[in-house]
Amino acid sequence: MRILHLHSSFAAGGKELRAVRLMNLFGPGIAHTVVSAQPEAYGAAALLDPAVPVAFPQDFPALQGRPTPRRLWRIAQVMADYDLVLTYNWGAMDGVMAHGLFGGLLSLPPLVHHEDGFNEDEAGGLKPARNRFRRFALRRASALVVPSRRLEEIALTAWRQPRERVRLIGNGIDCGAYLDRPRPDMLPGLIKQPGERWVGTLAGLRPVKNLPRLVRAFAGLPPSWRLVILGEGPERGAIAEAAARSGAADRVHMPGFVADPSHAVGLFDIFALSSDSEQFPISVVEAMAAGLPVASPAVGDVAQMVSGGNRALITPPGDEAALAATLALLAGDDALRARLGAANRVHARSHYDEATMLAAYSRTYGEALGQDRLI
Repeated sequence: MRILHLHSSFAAGGKELRAVRLMNLFGPGIAHTVVSAQPEAYGAAALLDPAVPVAFPQDFPALQGRPTPRRLWRIAQVMADYDLVLTYNWGAMDGVMAHGLFGGLLSLPPLVHHEDGFNEDEAGGLKPARNRFRRFALRRASALVVPSRRLEEIALTAWRQPRERVRLIGNGIDCGAYLDRPRPDMLPGLIKQPGERWVGTLAGLRPVKNLPRLVRAFAGLPPSWRLVILGEGPERGAIAEAAARSGAADRVHMPGFVADPSHAVGLFDIFALSSDSEQFPISVVEAMAAGLPVASPAVGDVAQMVSGGNRALITPPGDEAALAATLALLAGDDALRARLGAANRVHARSHYDEATMLAAYSRTYGEALGQDRLI
């Protein structure tokens, strides 16, 4: 079987790492072709199992640009060589449109589209023109997969998708991999010293993550606390500048991208988000599986994801003072951190295990192909 993946980006972000994990779990019996709308963004490829056959064609028709009939026709022609087409986020929507326009004429394989959230250009509100484009493009899709209840609501209302087409599949991880405490020297160039406490986050360094806000919220914590930001992206300079202005430059660390979060997240004492927009962030599930309390604005499904006790500490979106107060509360109460972390770990194992996610995706892809499951 041959599957074509059209991504908005294949950098090492949440949706890309989930796609890689699924490809690895589906095994070597399926061949994959991966295309990124951003030609240089293929960082997630480093985590693919070498036994899984994956191609990265350099001559695939561009996924970005004016959606002219000629360009969409070229995309559709290539789709005909595959058994299943999987598309991801707005950056791959021209591929969805090509399938919608020419699928019948070319007898194209089934298509399943995935929406995981929005970048800064739609973090403050949906664009009506994009809503209309999605409605039209998705009319021949077999399914639309979303990870959060907020996106499910948008799919049913703003994008007017029929109920039977929309699949809500929460993100899952191998929770058991997060049980062991990592060694203090697991991160490159950074060792956790005795007596130190870390606020940590996993995030692409992009404007929508608003990491300068997290720096400012952190800056008032006692000197024994450090802020460790794991990820890469264009906002590194802005984060460093915020740290310098806050007087915390010597306590803010950016070691870069970590391929296996299970080897690092357990070094944190508090997990924090400061995003303007999220949906169902995998990083929150990873933090919960590692037994951490979560400080975050109430973006996407975060407030519903965490355990009941932690839910009371989720702050209003955009409220930097409230986020800072939550960090101070958690930093000053060892027992509270331990209690919330233990409850989060139990909640993650009960609700967000990888096996449940794998079964749901296998069933969704299999149904698109007219069978019970993919594997």
